[in-house]
Amino acid sequence: MKIVTEAQAREAVTLVEAIALMEQVFIALHRGEAEIFPVVLGHGSDPSSRFSMKGGLIRPLHAVGLKVGTYWPANRARGLESHGSTTLLLDDETGAPRAMVGATHLTALRTAAADGVATRALSRPESATLAVVGAGHQAWFEMLAVLAVRPIRNVAVWSRSPDAAAAFAERARRETGLDVSSGSIENICRSADIIITATAAREPLVQSAWVQPGTHISAMGADSEGKQELDTRLAGMARLFADSVEQSLSIGEFEAARKAGLASSAITSLGTVLAGDAPGRASADDITIFDSSGIALQDLAMAAHVLQCLENSETAA
Repeated sequence: MKIVTEAQAREAVTLVEAIALMEQVFIALHRGEAEIFPVVLGHGSDPSSRFSMKGGLIRPLHAVGLKVGTYWPANRARGLESHGSTTLLLDDETGAPRAMVGATHLTALRTAAADGVATRALSRPESATLAVVGAGHQAWFEMLAVLAVRPIRNVAVWSRSPDAAAAFAERARRETGLDVSSGSIENICRSADIIITATAAREPLVQSAWVQPGTHISAMGADSEGKQELDTRLAGMARLFADSVEQSLSIGEFEAARKAGLASSAITSLGTVLAGDAPGRASADDITIFDSSGIALQDLAMAAHVLQCLENSETAA
């Protein structure tokens, strides 16, 4: 079994490559060329800890296996990362372990890349103003993904920590050269063409009254039961899309909307839109929402790509 370190994985794939990979993944899922298996959720002795095991199969890539994602909040006090991810690839013929891939960076990249794919497919092409709800590590990658697919000129960020929002804005101004500011969540949402939510919230942050016609929202934070970032009323006034419709309704952003009777069969899988088998945005005034609860196929595709890159490099050497 090959061991791929975090450093090796980080060097093997770019954001642009990840966006292309994620588009292929969503289309493969829609066409029945890939399968998602039931998610296993658990925790350690500390009840505040969390882990998930997401498994899947992508037949064209012969990529089968699972990703274990962990959240151990007490690690912050230890000077360690609170989030971690590891992907196990199996040999498709024998079931033997093929590779263990350090996937913490890859998870951040693939999550943002899904946002990039959805934003390109669902937002208005001329969208120029971006609101980022959350100022953490993942929010940074989400911003970069949207910048890669839309002509963004202005970025505004909000966080529960004003200092974190200000630091995010300062870094973004320095590294992107764009007009980036921090502000109240209501103000940044009201003026946005695109809204990203990347938090661990368990109650609605973005209110329906703040979202203007024509806005696209990528809800990236809800990935386990009880998490929620959006006012459920938004589900009743928007066109709804998801990486996995079933998972979105059970552990994703639309779980709360389902319980409120505001989201059901009206949700369209993103792969269906990408394949041209269902419409995305129907008019300039549509509000579109993409819910990403994260699927194992994303992790498997990223790990398989990294492994292929490393094997090609070793062959060339």
